[in-house]
Amino acid sequence: MTTTPNHLHPGSLLTDRIGNTPLVRLEKVVRDLPGITLLAKAEWVNPGGSVKDRAAWAMVRDALDRGLLAPVKTLLDATSGNTGIAFAMLGAALGFPVRLAMPTNVSPERKRILRAYGAQVDWTDPDQGSDGAIRHARELAAASPEMFFYADQYSNPANWKAHYHTTAPEIWSQTSGQVTHFIAGLGTSGTFTGTTRRLKEFDPGIQAISFQPDSPFHGLEGMKHMATAIVPAIYDPRLADRNLEIETEAAYATVRRLAREEGLMVGISAGAAIVACLQIAREEAAAGRRATLVTVLPDSADKYLSERFWEDEGWAYSI
Repeated sequence: MTTTPNHLHPGSLLTDRIGNTPLVRLEKVVRDLPGITLLAKAEWVNPGGSVKDRAAWAMVRDALDRGLLAPVKTLLDATSGNTGIAFAMLGAALGFPVRLAMPTNVSPERKRILRAYGAQVDWTDPDQGSDGAIRHARELAAASPEMFFYADQYSNPANWKAHYHTTAPEIWSQTSGQVTHFIAGLGTSGTFTGTTRRLKEFDPGIQAISFQPDSPFHGLEGMKHMATAIVPAIYDPRLADRNLEIETEAAYATVRRLAREEGLMVGISAGAAIVACLQIAREEAAAGRRATLVTVLPDSADKYLSERFWEDEGWAYSI
């Protein structure tokens, strides 16, 4: 394990639990699609509850190794939720302060978790989404560079490298090299970028499919509509063999479906991932091809239980 400066106290038991998440087989949602195997990484088993633990720890570890997160500095970043929670968790465990810029319309559960970890949060205009949080964080970093280590998850190569070195090898090993399609969403794009780069090295024939919201105004927390958003510097559009656009309502409906058919309580972006997977699965089954699809379920439903779609029995969407 990477050593840390003397002023920090490594939470080795915590950080050692990041990664090596199980691969869950979803059966009922593809029961009518012959030849299709659908597998998903259960990222909520990470100690901070999401896939963002991987990237956050990689960025923190890199900053510590390079002396960027000095005793007098506060970790600063913009976030829509999960990366901020991961930073807050690591700050509490390792002993450094964390300041975050975040839109005010994130779920109440996210706000409570950050408060519990003791992170300082600057709430930004909800109409500007994650882009507004990014602008605010950039202003803070530029005005007081001596105060902050600006992690900048949207531009930090340690973000995608976390998935290159961990997520992709795990998928390759867990599927015994049988994966034919990798499907993941675009937020910072770190998960898709890093995992795809490594999987393509294992087997260039693997199809890499990215997905994003279908409009600038959407309810897929943590995801970006690339055509209208600040595009992350780490995003490489050349990596995807295809890019799909997902409707928020379809993701909501799929979250409910997964709970009731598969017994999986997952977050909204995880629902969107399964919407994308099912589109590809139907195409492959219709063509008579066998396929092993792998996706990432970024988090569980525990940060979204206040959302109305859980209780509104009259609300429905056909998928």
